Amino acid sequence: MRSKTFDNLAPDKQDRILDAAVDEFANHGFHQASVNRMVGRLGIAKGSLFKYFGSKEGLFQQVFEHAVNMLKGPLKTARSAEGDTFDRLRLSLAAGLDFVRAHPRLYRIYLKVLFQENIPFREPFLRQVRGYSAKFLRPLLEDGVAKGELRADLDLDMAIFLIDGLFDRLLQSLTVPEMHPTLYDIPDQNAQQRMDQLMDFIRRALAAHTGDTNA
Repeated sequence: MRSKTFDNLAPDKQDRILDAAVDEFANHGFHQASVNRMVGRLGIAKGSLFKYFGSKEGLFQQVFEHAVNMLKGPLKTARSAEGDTFDRLRLSLAAGLDFVRAHPRLYRIYLKVLFQENIPFREPFLRQVRGYSAKFLRPLLEDGVAKGELRADLDLDMAIFLIDGLFDRLLQSLTVPEMHPTLYDIPDQNAQQRMDQLMDFIRRALAAHTGDTNA
């Protein structure tokens, strides 16, 4: 975890340090990332970096949490937007795509954590991501059930699991060539159509049927 010494740095210096770390971890992964390269680029002492974060593991943890925190704002905006449950889910998916396109290095780091089992703290990192996803989705779905937009008998845990997995896989397919060669980097109009198709599938699975009641 970062120290108070790092928190006391000027914001622009904090940003420079995190940007150098993001670049290094995104390009080289955790094990091949070089603290020497980072401090050489930054023009600071190696000891300073360890003073700020304790270790390379601590720095990686800070970068990962930085990425998660950056995504929280757009997702909260989507969840509080006008529209029904499915409109807000669609906005959340679009916010995710906008984020990974705007921050490809951060997304590469997430994918390394997701697929490389030997990364330190991998399991806590993934629990953190899944936990935040559930914390984000649950009140949205509960609100949909209460308003009669979603099925009264909806299994919330299963719905969260499926939505999280479907969203994650579509974002990977649209932005990672080996995940789905025919979807990777398709024009935005086509990507929007794919998101609409996915949302139509989710709507058919979760929407309340005529005659359903939540009373």
